[in-house]
Amino acid sequence: MAASRLVTAVASKGMVYDSTKVPASKVAIVFGAGLQRDGSPSPVLRDRVETAAKLYLDGKAQKLLMSGDNRFIDYNEPGAMRAYAMSLGVPEEDIVLDYAGRRTYDTCYRAKYIFQVDEAILVTQSYHLPRALFICNQIGVKAVGVSADLRVYMNSSLFSWNVRELPASLVALWEVLISQPLPVMGDVEPIFREQKK
Repeated sequence: MAASRLVTAVASKGMVYDSTKVPASKVAIVFGAGLQRDGSPSPVLRDRVETAAKLYLDGKAQKLLMSGDNRFIDYNEPGAMRAYAMSLGVPEEDIVLDYAGRRTYDTCYRAKYIFQVDEAILVTQSYHLPRALFICNQIGVKAVGVSADLRVYMNSSLFSWNVRELPASLVALWEVLISQPLPVMGDVEPIFREQKK
């Protein structure tokens, strides 16, 4: 499992930028990260949305693709992400929601085949970026990343997240290179209409 984590780290080397130096892209993809009991974004998710909003407001991204879980009526990650982004000054018309981004693989796959994204800035924490970058680039989304580490996280949380990345990275390698599962799909919804074929 450690080897798979190393593979994603090596594959994503040189692809992570500071938010002020990242090359501009049409789309920034924001990965879901859980909600609090009141339905608002978790602290980790708030950091991701804040980072993406800054990219948008600084002219680094034209649209924000908010991808998360919405399997249950009372659990709507993309909706909570949009509300928070709008409170930070991002206009609603420049926020696109992916309600079936249940996993990193699903988010990257659907970005490519549902939303017709060919290149993007990925927004997530440092521990998650290597796997996200590996998956998206292997699937066909030319991606770079920006870390959403806006606060000092608890050591216990960092340890747990990094341990979880070991099996998750192994699964990523298996899915991208061998099994290539099909996530929940639907109608093609190009973010930019000129991309529609």
